[in-house]
Amino acid sequence: MASIEIANAVKSYGAVDVLHGIDLDIQDGEFIVLVGPSGCGKSTLLRMIAGLEDITSGDISIGGTIVNELQPKDRDIAMVFQSYALYPHMSVAENMSYALTLRKTAKEKITDAITNVADILGLSALLERRPKALSGGQRQRVAMGRAIVRKPQAFLFDEPLSNLDARLREQMRSEIRKLHRRLGATSVYVTHDQIEAMTMADRIVAMHDGIIQQVGTPIEIYDRPANIFVASFIGSPAMTFLEGTYEIAANGNAGVRIADGALIPVLPAQGATANQAVTLGARPEHIGIVGDDKGGIPARVDLIEPMGLSTLVHVSLAGNPVKIFTLDRPDFAADSIIHITFDMEKIHVFDTKTQLRLPPQSEPHTAKTA
Repeated sequence: MASIEIANAVKSYGAVDVLHGIDLDIQDGEFIVLVGPSGCGKSTLLRMIAGLEDITSGDISIGGTIVNELQPKDRDIAMVFQSYALYPHMSVAENMSYALTLRKTAKEKITDAITNVADILGLSALLERRPKALSGGQRQRVAMGRAIVRKPQAFLFDEPLSNLDARLREQMRSEIRKLHRRLGATSVYVTHDQIEAMTMADRIVAMHDGIIQQVGTPIEIYDRPANIFVASFIGSPAMTFLEGTYEIAANGNAGVRIADGALIPVLPAQGATANQAVTLGARPEHIGIVGDDKGGIPARVDLIEPMGLSTLVHVSLAGNPVKIFTLDRPDFAADSIIHITFDMEKIHVFDTKTQLRLPPQSEPHTAKTA
């Protein structure tokens, strides 16, 4: 396997810039997930690594070799597509061995490779079947098997689970991650599904408008988002945002004053000044429901969503929608007034103008950005 280095990579279509100077180092054996909304440039970046898209400027290196001018077949990478791309007239074994056959690999070596990979992927009993006789999950395993038998320097996955149902996606996420641990393969995985990113990645690369917004482990991205975009995109249910002004008391305590006049206490933020326009961000699990006699800020209940283990409560606060995640089963109804509190240690303060997170003064390191 090999590392992948991307240095100031730019992709333009005529006068339209799609990727704006991408810098990214992927370590040997690392599982990297490129995540972002449709049109953010993640698939374009993956295709540039594969050689399926030309690089307008910059460099891409695989295993220490600049590959800008190399054809895809000469880059020693394997790609797994969303569409599986299996030959319908070939059996599972023939699909998996096709690349080795083109290389004129000895039949004995092909047989050994197919047998070993089929055993890893649970395909041993299906080797004589054709794709039409397979389920979606089995077809995806065949596509992965075809990539694995080549023993490439890196694996590239382009939204490989998008065609599967929710239960099968969950199963395949686990299988791909287990397979990565077993093979130790350098892998770059593209998805728009932030749950896939959180559950599979060693590091997440969050992208928006052709720019890397943040690079970090799933926990770093979730707990310390670099900006409002990352905070809003990563996490389900989504983070709540409330605009207000930053206030500092004489004793050094800080808070955000929102539209209805309520003051929400926050940890003192680095670089924040009195009366600065800020945006408070709070994840649903960091907002609590308290009794009327416990203080809190009044909010009107809009909707209650029972989820079995937990409940998601939608409320209106100063005209803003707020989501609350609770393990309790509420005894109130829609349109009732409840009182809520915010976990001061967990909520975030963002500069409304720059959209950047203002870390607490007690935080030694700010979030990692590219």
